[in-house]
Amino acid sequence: MAISKTPDIDNFIFRDLHPYINIGTASDRYAGWIGQIYTEGQYKLSARTHKVGGNSFKEETLPVETVAEYFQHFSVLEIDFTFYRPLLDKDLKPTSNYKILQAYNKYLTEGDRLILKVPQVIFAQKFWQTGKQVENPNYLNAGMFTNQFYDPANAILGDNLAAFIFEQEYQRKADRIPPKKYVEDVDSFIGSLPKDKRYHIETRTEVYLTKAYFEVLAKYGVGQVLSHWTWLPGLSKQFAKAGNTFHNREGSIIRLMTPLGMRYENAYSKAYPFDKLVDGMLQPQMVTETVAMMKTAIDKGVTLNAIVNNRAGGNAPLIAREIVNHYL
Repeated sequence: MAISKTPDIDNFIFRDLHPYINIGTASDRYAGWIGQIYTEGQYKLSARTHKVGGNSFKEETLPVETVAEYFQHFSVLEIDFTFYRPLLDKDLKPTSNYKILQAYNKYLTEGDRLILKVPQVIFAQKFWQTGKQVENPNYLNAGMFTNQFYDPANAILGDNLAAFIFEQEYQRKADRIPPKKYVEDVDSFIGSLPKDKRYHIETRTEVYLTKAYFEVLAKYGVGQVLSHWTWLPGLSKQFAKAGNTFHNREGSIIRLMTPLGMRYENAYSKAYPFDKLVDGMLQPQMVTETVAMMKTAIDKGVTLNAIVNNRAGGNAPLIAREIVNHYL
């Protein structure tokens, strides 16, 4: 198995693991990573209070400029903040997210790859607002995606933009539309977008993972995001549902988000403050299945982006190290 350069596991340098494999994290500016990814004493910290599951947590974060040091270790970064609002408002004026993404772009070099989460207002049927789920009037609004997100994202990032993730929110049984309707909606939506090889869908409601759904992904070359997440089956079972096929050969995506069966708020509280692995939290099969998917992608000549979240075990760099150790 060819490896382009030997990774420096002790120093968390995984950028050159393999030409077909990119390892990175979901978000990047965690103070808990100082001494692992970021140099101690080099950056000024800021603090905010984050409420999760009725509890308040003090989060210390690093400035945007640390992304330059991040990319000395990893080859890809998933940007999550774009999930919460578009880059341009309804009047096509820049939002705060536009300005933050511009700030990131100043520190990117050739070969640094960003994956952007598409705003939930575009792909979620319902989302949380003022403590309750509300219907989304802009669900599958192709014009909003193109004008308020896709065009400005490309203008800011250019060749550093690796992928777009459309995340379908988990739906309880009482709230679900028929799977056939979901497939029809996705087909119509993707067919209305600018042609692009960088689209990926994370479908979090298992009953929607039907043969017809994967036929639509294949039709457009849209990637199936394999997500290790609360209410989904394991990675290998998700891949099997797709016929063990990568529908986007340009850059498929694995997202290691939470332990299976563990809610977001519980995973967050266990992982906080994200500076170490938490005993009993990291599920071994997540690591072994990720490595198996990496080797499958290499065998098939498919680029695979493995994205690690702190909430999957406590500390994303240490989880990445576990994956690289098992791969080697």
